[in-house]
Amino acid sequence: MNIKMSRKRALCLQVCGVCAAFVLAACAGGTASGNTATASSATSIAAASSPSTAAGLKKVKWGKKMTVTYGTSTIRLRSNGIPNHARSEYYAVPNMGVVVPTAATARVAKDPTKAQSYDFKIPTTPLKIAKTTAAPLGSIGMMISGSVLFNPYEGDGSTVAMANNFVLTAPDGSKAPFVDACSGHPTPAMGGGGGQYHYHGLPACVSKEVDTSAGPSHIIGIALDGFPIYGKRDIKGKVISVSRLDKCNGITSPTPEFPKGIYHYVLPGTSNATSSIRCFHGKVDSSLITKMPNMGGPPGGGPPGGGPPPAISLAASVATRLFCDLAGLSL
Repeated sequence: MNIKMSRKRALCLQVCGVCAAFVLAACAGGTASGNTATASSATSIAAASSPSTAAGLKKVKWGKKMTVTYGTSTIRLRSNGIPNHARSEYYAVPNMGVVVPTAATARVAKDPTKAQSYDFKIPTTPLKIAKTTAAPLGSIGMMISGSVLFNPYEGDGSTVAMANNFVLTAPDGSKAPFVDACSGHPTPAMGGGGGQYHYHGLPACVSKEVDTSAGPSHIIGIALDGFPIYGKRDIKGKVISVSRLDKCNGITSPTPEFPKGIYHYVLPGTSNATSSIRCFHGKVDSSLITKMPNMGGPPGGGPPGGGPPPAISLAASVATRLFCDLAGLSL
């Protein structure tokens, strides 16, 4: 490649990259920054405002260690992230450098759960939009136990945590699970972070605090977009089939707190990709999301290995290639 062609190519990459970002922003309503979780103005046109959830949320049995306050159109939830239920004394945690562990690539560790500083200000007038936003790795909702909910996946963005569960034997002969009986576990203390206890599915030890064995499910949490989170039973006490839920695990139907009906998320108690919320159907503020700490790199290293790149980055790459192809230059 001659010098003139190299310069043209470099210029194409610079100009087309900028053009791609602008076109994507105009056409898809996205942002050019990493982990986007905000709704575009274009999709807001197809949005539907829900009635205030404040009255229903005030009926919720929030954890005693949580601080709950209400604003004009928000609920503020503050918690140290440590659940108000028993945890395992030991957990199976990944060896250094391992993102998704197996029994052969994990070790037994004393419960690494550490206090966090959660402070979520969530809308009580959630806005349901036509375009969904993928639920990223990290906190996607706050549960009534004081701990957070994660999406179904482990650090690679594709392995389902509940399906990947296994148990090791602790030094005292007890069981050290990867995911405990409450469908949760703490992130290991790697890279100076960790200790973030979270759920990947329906936490039975949380739902039993507010539900009976055959009655309807009550609110057990709230997603960061403002829509409530429930267990697997409808208002009549019947188990909700996964086939009735949308791709975000959502459904619009009556609940004990909202007898006239409301859009809400359901944790169906499954062990596959439907075990937790996979996307938001409401407008969500990305600043609320607490990212999952480094799971696979060395102490002080970069972000976790694996996982798909942000959708906007993939789209930008495709757009840049298209522009350059049209300009007669290959990348």
